[in-house]
Amino acid sequence: EHDSEDDSYEVLDLTEYARRHHWWNRVFGRNSGPIVEKYSVATQIVMGGVTGWCAGFLFQKVGKLAATAVGGGFLLLQIASHSGYVQVDWKRVEKDVNKAKKQLKKRANKAAPEINTLIEESTEFIKQNIVVSSGFVGGFLLGLAS
Repeated sequence: EHDSEDDSYEVLDLTEYARRHHWWNRVFGRNSGPIVEKYSVATQIVMGGVTGWCAGFLFQKVGKLAATAVGGGFLLLQIASHSGYVQVDWKRVEKDVNKAKKQLKKRANKAAPEINTLIEESTEFIKQNIVVSSGFVGGFLLGLAS
């Protein structure tokens, strides 16, 4: 009955996107190493550290905001349910959760080759740019701690 919902989402294939957009390959492709290696080691570490700190700081702030919103929503729902304002149909919730599990399993099985390819490409990128990557990780952790 709701199988048509699967067709309403557009799937973005990153491999096709990379083939059509040459700048993507220059930044993230196999030839990305020499672009970064033009800079000194100190500059690479600083670039990675600054971008990592920004990403970590934003991740921390957005994570706190999301946790507060989700937790507050659950709290309000529980108060409303306990007060009698909301009636929860738990059988329907269970049915919908099971349906969502099946859809996730089906989509996960389809996406497995693309995910493995993405992991391999990411690992290769990190190996080629180990100095920037290590600076990014350090900056990210500092950003989370800020």
